[in-house]
Amino acid sequence: MLFDTHCHLNFQAFEESLLAIIESAQAIGVQKIVIPGTDVTSSQKATAIAAAHKWMYAAVGIHPHHMYKLKNKSAKLKIIEELKNIEKLLAEKKVVAIGEVGVDRHEYEITQYQDYSIDEEFIAVQKVLLARQIDLAIQYEKSLILHNRKAVDDILEVLAEKWDDTLRFRTVFHCCEADEQLLAFAIDKGVYIGVDGDITWSKKKQRFIQSVPLAMLVLETDAPYLTPEGARAKQPFPNEPKNITYVRDMVAHIHNITSMEVEKKTTDNALRLFNV
Repeated sequence: MLFDTHCHLNFQAFEESLLAIIESAQAIGVQKIVIPGTDVTSSQKATAIAAAHKWMYAAVGIHPHHMYKLKNKSAKLKIIEELKNIEKLLAEKKVVAIGEVGVDRHEYEITQYQDYSIDEEFIAVQKVLLARQIDLAIQYEKSLILHNRKAVDDILEVLAEKWDDTLRFRTVFHCCEADEQLLAFAIDKGVYIGVDGDITWSKKKQRFIQSVPLAMLVLETDAPYLTPEGARAKQPFPNEPKNITYVRDMVAHIHNITSMEVEKKTTDNALRLFNV
């Protein structure tokens, strides 16, 4: 059994082909998927899709990129309103996690937000919202899906302040950057490392994952993004959950074990991560 722990079936890329995508995933042995939200609307959609499929689950949360609309003088009121909407979704049976949430210093060139830029005011808003969403995970006993991009010090600062031991083995660094500080924190706190299609082309990521014990790894596609090498020639975009086999096989190659060993252990890890 394969478990795709991070797959955005709630995104527009899958609107016209969702059922076919699901059938293709099931055909190769994907039996569980977690669909993360990135704002209130996508979190609601993730919840609806999960409710319609007994082997799917949802995560709800506000991605740091989408906090840009909260970056102004009325941000505090908007944050409270957004968090109330996220909190309402936590009562849904298929919602297993808060996510994906975190801190992001990447300057996105393609974005819906006009004049998008990174400054310390924006980072401060990201940190506040991350801290409050971690509180929700603790309060409602949900798992936690963390997004970090070029912001290791920032996210570790928030985690150091807000960490609670109930998050041990219930937290994952999604598409974890190849960073020794993140790995040290993960080892110390019992945080899983999410590995994605970029492992098939990034030598730096391959070296990093080689240093991560199999007991800490979970498999992700981050579909529709990060299409693995090997699947790109046929279809560069969108990536699909069926392509998780490329990630599994590369982890097996790097750790010099069989694909079935990787599949079994990472699935066991994922079941523990999301308590399902």
